[in-house]
Amino acid sequence: MNLPSFIWLWKIAAWSMGFSLLAYLLLAMTGTWMFQARQTRHRRPRWLRSGHYIIGGIMVALVLLLLGIGLVGTLGYYGTLNHSAHFGAGLTVVGLVLISAWSATQISPGRPWARTVHISANAVLFIAFAWVTWTGWIVVQKYLP
Repeated sequence: MNLPSFIWLWKIAAWSMGFSLLAYLLLAMTGTWMFQARQTRHRRPRWLRSGHYIIGGIMVALVLLLLGIGLVGTLGYYGTLNHSAHFGAGLTVVGLVLISAWSATQISPGRPWARTVHISANAVLFIAFAWVTWTGWIVVQKYLP
């Protein structure tokens, strides 16, 4: 396969991961703000919900970019997948992000389960992000001189 330099893939992946973690933090902050406003019956800023959705969409795109880089990089280097725990960690993060995004679109007064699924997926995502970060660091160490 004629692939781009793997160092460029790693740089794109590193920036994407950093921005994914930043998006996760911003989503936690805005989600907490929306939750508190809801519990205390205070008005929330008009931009808060749409901002939360936009940041969530960006995080979905970044995580899918990371999935693509991981697949291309691993297949290009090894010719096959699943050479470390990072593969499982990455798929777990992708799955949780997609569950979170899907459940966010289902949240409504008639579907109280959707908010529970959304918040639960994001709580587990915290652990999954830590796992994928740790396993990714181990993978990167294999390739650095």
